[in-house]
Amino acid sequence: MTDVTQSAEVVGELMSITAALRRLSRRRTAEAVAVPPLPEAQRELLFVVANQPGIGIGIAAQALDLAGNSVSTLVNALVDQGLLHREPDPADRRAARLTLTTKAQERMAAWRAARAALIGQALDRAASEDRAAIAAALPALRRLLDQVRTDVHDTGRDL
Repeated sequence: MTDVTQSAEVVGELMSITAALRRLSRRRTAEAVAVPPLPEAQRELLFVVANQPGIGIGIAAQALDLAGNSVSTLVNALVDQGLLHREPDPADRRAARLTLTTKAQERMAAWRAARAALIGQALDRAASEDRAAIAAALPALRRLLDQVRTDVHDTGRDL
């Protein structure tokens, strides 16, 4: 087997497993949380804002690898739902700063707890070697994500 063939197989398996894990987690977590599910892009924006309170729309767009106008649309929808606060930036009144509302914080806490219970219970039942291998793979996966983002930004287009 050539390196190219092996890489293609690893990529295929990695994408298949992560997509299935995310899809299953999203479905089961939504069932456990007693609120209507949000579209994926809105949920991802809430996580970005939760991790960086006061973030601007442009930086949020970069974090999500989306166009600024797409994030503005997401922000408008989340503000209308009472999940985001959008306040003018004191240093630049044309810019906005985003923070979660209490409603969003509570919703996200419930979402994270349900997701942690689902995935955590499965990890707890996994063999110790598998848990160690998953934990050991996390830094390499983070570096892979960073490299793909760099490659995309360097070329100015999606790969």
